[in-house]
Amino acid sequence: MNFCPNCGAPVTLRIPDGDNLPRHVCEACSTIHYSNPKMVIGCIPEWEDRVLLCKRAIEPRAGLWTLPAGFMENGETTAQAALRETFEEANARVELAEMFTVLSVPYVNQVHIFYRGRLLDLDFGPGTESLEVALFREHEIPWKQMAFRTVSLTLEHFYADRRSGTFRMHAGDIHPKR
Repeated sequence: MNFCPNCGAPVTLRIPDGDNLPRHVCEACSTIHYSNPKMVIGCIPEWEDRVLLCKRAIEPRAGLWTLPAGFMENGETTAQAALRETFEEANARVELAEMFTVLSVPYVNQVHIFYRGRLLDLDFGPGTESLEVALFREHEIPWKQMAFRTVSLTLEHFYADRRSGTFRMHAGDIHPKR
């Protein structure tokens, strides 16, 4: 950030009084501009013993598979974001169940949240950000062509919970590969 969105004056990066992290501060109007993690929200759309995956048409990771998910918009709840992203990426309508995973990805300043969801029908197809969408049984999942580790981990938890007969909330952190 170079200029204050409030008044247009240049900003400086410094630790404001009473804070402990560097922030962009406008020296003209004294506004402190915070930069916080982005929320990525998605869904595990279920139909019987299968889940719906999307092949990405856009970067990052174009051509690889993912669950329908994307950045949360201002003014919406996490549940609304999951429903919207599932419809945008797969033209799929779901009934949301419980929040299933919350995964912090601090090295890219993101938090990924996935809900379980039940597909309401089989009327789905690729949205503008997907090349194709398809239902997969566990043994059919293209594990080596998954776009994001948060999605792979979410699916691993999903199938482990399904085998155990009890779904529960999962939280964790994703760190850079070494």
